[in-house]
Amino acid sequence: MRHLLSTKDLTRDEAIALLDLSDEMAQVNERGLRKLPTLRGKTVVNLFFEDSTRTRVSFEIAAKRLSADLINFSAKGSSVSKGESLKDTAQTLAAGGVDAFVIRHGASGAPQALAERGWTDVPVINAGDGTHEHPTQGLLDAMTMRERLHGFGSTRGKALDGVKVAIVGDIAHSRVARSNLYLLKTLGAEVHLVAPPTLMPRGLGLQHYDLDETLASVKPNVVMMLRIQLERMNSAFFPSANEYSNIWGLTEERFARLSDKTVIMHPGPMNRGLEIASSVADSPQSAIVRQVANGISVRMAVLFNLISQERQIHE
Repeated sequence: MRHLLSTKDLTRDEAIALLDLSDEMAQVNERGLRKLPTLRGKTVVNLFFEDSTRTRVSFEIAAKRLSADLINFSAKGSSVSKGESLKDTAQTLAAGGVDAFVIRHGASGAPQALAERGWTDVPVINAGDGTHEHPTQGLLDAMTMRERLHGFGSTRGKALDGVKVAIVGDIAHSRVARSNLYLLKTLGAEVHLVAPPTLMPRGLGLQHYDLDETLASVKPNVVMMLRIQLERMNSAFFPSANEYSNIWGLTEERFARLSDKTVIMHPGPMNRGLEIASSVADSPQSAIVRQVANGISVRMAVLFNLISQERQIHE
């Protein structure tokens, strides 16, 4: 694997190997000394053209726990605000010696352009591009599902064959939904997309427009609620927040009708009371906090895989 641009690019074996490596990194993160010397002397650049807290900090922690040097680049206050292009920005930074770019960009396809047009010869990791994809989020979600469904410590070599996953909400604007859809299908899961017609793009997976009917008939093992991305909407996609919550939100009443083994997930940040009730988000069935922790382990695994494949994890 040269870059990580899309979960579509991962074979089943590659995806399972990355998840297994993520499990090893999780063990590192749970011990007293949460650091490996693996990437000592290597430089990782967080190249963020969009605001981010969770993803940027997660990659920062991941790089530091692998002993890499880290450069956090923000478009605000940089030459980008003066009109500098992505190509020129990347080449300027690479001239100082870079071993990997982690890029988040508002334009779909920006990481692919950086990786495939000869603008850089170092690995590129897509940390979210427009409404296209967010592959490390898909990997951390799959890691979390494996933990909850197969049991902690019993996940090595396991896929998600036969697992039913319902992804609910703003599918149209969600790069998380796309990365999950592609990866989960590769791992053998059955993915159901549930959304209002105005927020459901054509041609993606198994589509449903009635949440109550879907939960009752499909009986999903995992329910993943998506954030309503108001910042990407330029018109009204639903009448009101109250109506959205009543029809499409994971309310206490809907949650009570689910199996007590159903895993509840959300990529964050959450709009509590809109997509998901606070009591549901904080319930024992919720894996939302674990998703955040697993994000660090997955990103450590990706950096390790792309930059230092030849080294041993426990050197």
